[in-house]
Amino acid sequence: MTKPKILVVGSSNTDMIIKLARIPRPGETLLGGEFAIAAGGKGANQAVAAARAGGAVTLVARVGRDMFGDETIPRLGREGIAVGNISRDTSAPSGVALIFVARSGENSIAVASGANGRLSAADVRRARREFTGAAALVMQLETPLPALNEAARMAVTNDVPIILNPAPARALPVSLLRKVTVITPNETEAECLTGVKVTGWSRAAEAARVLQSRGVKTVIITLGAKGAFVAEGDRTYRVPSLPVKAIDTTAAGDVFTGALAVKIGEGQPLAVAVRFACAAAALSVTRAGAQPSIPHRREIDRLLAKKNSRTAPRLRR
Repeated sequence: MTKPKILVVGSSNTDMIIKLARIPRPGETLLGGEFAIAAGGKGANQAVAAARAGGAVTLVARVGRDMFGDETIPRLGREGIAVGNISRDTSAPSGVALIFVARSGENSIAVASGANGRLSAADVRRARREFTGAAALVMQLETPLPALNEAARMAVTNDVPIILNPAPARALPVSLLRKVTVITPNETEAECLTGVKVTGWSRAAEAARVLQSRGVKTVIITLGAKGAFVAEGDRTYRVPSLPVKAIDTTAAGDVFTGALAVKIGEGQPLAVAVRFACAAAALSVTRAGAQPSIPHRREIDRLLAKKNSRTAPRLRR
């Protein structure tokens, strides 16, 4: 099978991670945490997730001329990602994220955007050839909106489906939402976009209706261990998660989105793509770190085969 061409426009960070018994409260200092450094950034995470899931991936991003940037580009290249459209910024450092991870697997993240905050519409236009023949454009919100707006415009011009992971959560213009083919918010992000507090399936359906009323064609709201709620045109359904023991939820949403893009790019039905993405995300939360936690295609297929051998998956309306 020919690998689908996935174009990712987004961020690249270096994650500095401290594991603790719990997330510190405001003003509180906790001792005894385990420290690690890992590759991250939502754009780079989604690019790696798509590459490991079987996509032919190009990343459009910006990093600094520093040791983090020096390490990032060859590392992404070793993943099979095309890195020719990653710019080196002489005025800003590479992005950095500080992450607290609790024993429960929950996390708290602060990001210094650095060069990510300088990704421009001109950077996107320099990658114009990559839009030709692309099976999907994947975007997030750790880079400036002008760059994302330009990417969306070029995707529409080239008839490329747009998959938007609206994280970190912030309000978005309807002009951008109308161009989006598939949006993948979690509960918090869905609430930020719609004002609907997503506390269960019925509220997820309400939030999805709001997003569709603003022009988004398909809405997939991820609900962690519960799975995902899908509004695909007039059809709505739930896709259950695969039960696992979570140790770190960092990048689970990125893994979901990257894996989803590959299956959509392969022309699979959306329900199949969401099931595949749920399996990829489930595997990722059983491991620590962002990019180190991302599974490969054979692992995802193996988990799904194991699950299917026990019981055929059912989509509940």
